[in-house]
Amino acid sequence: MSQYVADRPGRQFHLPTPALATALGRLHALLERCSISLLRISLGLVFLGFGILKFFPGLSPAEDIAAATIERLTFGLIAGDHAVLVTAIVETFIGLTLVTGRFVRLGLIVLTGALVGIMSPLVLFTDQLFPHGPSLMGQYVVKDIVLAAGAMVVAAYALGSRLHTEDDQD
Repeated sequence: MSQYVADRPGRQFHLPTPALATALGRLHALLERCSISLLRISLGLVFLGFGILKFFPGLSPAEDIAAATIERLTFGLIAGDHAVLVTAIVETFIGLTLVTGRFVRLGLIVLTGALVGIMSPLVLFTDQLFPHGPSLMGQYVVKDIVLAAGAMVVAAYALGSRLHTEDDQD
């Protein structure tokens, strides 16, 4: 006995066995139950890891760009080691809120502000990030676009949005 499953409204695809249909149903339920939390924790671990590195001079590959960005954004009020320390504190705080699930909304508010700094090198230092194509630092900064997109999903969920199938939205 074969089954048909809708992958979008008005369109169906064939599942060769009931066992496959059952497996896909279970996978769907698991993803619906766990994916946002795993995304939140993963983002948190990234921010926590990058933040902690900045507490130890010379360990973070983004130290120089972080210092230059903060210095430029604060019109020179926060520079050098102080700029890296501020970045370390902010990233570590964001990471801890996302990993623990405590004060997530506050962490997301801080992250929103931090994203301005995180994305600023794309405008402030374009020539250094993309001298003849993306430099290693350019690639490092561009990956932050993925972090921002993931943060948007976590923020939407934290503010009350829930996963829905396409059928639920009709």
